[in-house]
Amino acid sequence: MKLISYSLNGEAGVGAVVGEGVVDLGRRLGENYGTMKSLIARGDLDAAKAAAEGASPDYCYDEVTLLPVVPDATKIICIGLNYRAHAAETTRDPSDKPMLFARWSDTLIAHKAPLIQPRISQMLDYEAEMLAVIGSPTGRNVKSADALKYVFGYSCMNEGSVRDWQRHSSQVTAGKNFAGTGATGPWIVTADDIPDPQALDIALTVNGESRQTANTKDMIWSVAEMIEYITTWMPLGPGDLIATGTPAGVGSMRKPPIFLQPGDKVDVTISGIGTLSNTVEREDG
Repeated sequence: MKLISYSLNGEAGVGAVVGEGVVDLGRRLGENYGTMKSLIARGDLDAAKAAAEGASPDYCYDEVTLLPVVPDATKIICIGLNYRAHAAETTRDPSDKPMLFARWSDTLIAHKAPLIQPRISQMLDYEAEMLAVIGSPTGRNVKSADALKYVFGYSCMNEGSVRDWQRHSSQVTAGKNFAGTGATGPWIVTADDIPDPQALDIALTVNGESRQTANTKDMIWSVAEMIEYITTWMPLGPGDLIATGTPAGVGSMRKPPIFLQPGDKVDVTISGIGTLSNTVEREDG
């Protein structure tokens, strides 16, 4: 099942994508299903499926304005250097523990929205990633063997990084949190349609040119292992997001480096999920 967060005529909603249309789940199921986070928290995906199955779409897909897949995610945990080839291109040895950092929900944009190159930098880089969406409260100390039952679904992410600001200190937070530099979408594919998240092809192109190609089996830390590690110290809740790391081929590691420029079109494609597309614009001012 494909689910989107969207707005139409100033009203936010959550819908199921059916063909070229959108079924408004809030209209059919009530206000408790009015946002993606509330739908996830209800824990009743069967009701959403029943509402969408055989329903006539309420809107055309192109009629709505897409929002980040979970616009109000409470926690966004990102993992760095999670593909060995990417660690190698940075000349850094992978740690024996995941490298984690946080991102804020108001830095994210949706499918088809513009990625923003900040006026203070020329070093906006791309990073294709698979995004895991948490479906139910984990508590602490989840074991990896049980971890995937807490995953609601998966999406694509372009975890854009402002490289010069990322390198101002040993902490990457600033470079990872400029407004409009991270994209998610085009939708969430529910976990029942992704039997193995570690068997998906992932690729990124810029203006049609291949820049990153890999398979999620190449991750050092699987989705399940990330959940185990994170929940050792922090519980996760419905709608929390885990950005699972990027493969080799980022612009900053090319010789010479290649950064995103206004007018560029960036596509992140993950098999079984879809394609997240964004163009790049320069920040005003």
